[in-house]
Amino acid sequence: MSSLVATPDERLAELGLELPEFPSLPFAPRLRPVLVHDGLAYLSGLGPVGVEGRIGETMSVEEGYEAARTTALLALRRIVDELEALDRVRRWVKVLGFVRSAEGFAEQPAVVNGFTDLVVEVYGEERGLAARSAVGVSELPTGIPVEVEAIVAVQ
Repeated sequence: MSSLVATPDERLAELGLELPEFPSLPFAPRLRPVLVHDGLAYLSGLGPVGVEGRIGETMSVEEGYEAARTTALLALRRIVDELEALDRVRRWVKVLGFVRSAEGFAEQPAVVNGFTDLVVEVYGEERGLAARSAVGVSELPTGIPVEVEAIVAVQ
């Protein structure tokens, strides 16, 4: 009996997850949502549009973690919209997470784990576990609690 590896789409279904439609933005950024160059796709920063909060003040670490998971689903939606298939991603290379943080809050990595954990659940550790940074900031666009950008290797 051969061991078949599930595709990212199959893993999404197994996890009971659906990719949301990308929400309308309340502003018009001048950017490409995904830019492919020399085998890498650069995902512009995105976050849970419509969710507002500051981690460590109006939102808990757990709520921030869930906002980061939502952001990961939006990143996967961007990949499908721009690259046509989740399986075009060979490997997640780098993730940079910004967490809108209360003064003195220092658990940004725990929040950004929401993004990373979902990506690893969908792609597995070999393809999904990337180099990563998690940074605390005082403000993010429209008051979102987390914003993430990423670089992925594509085929």
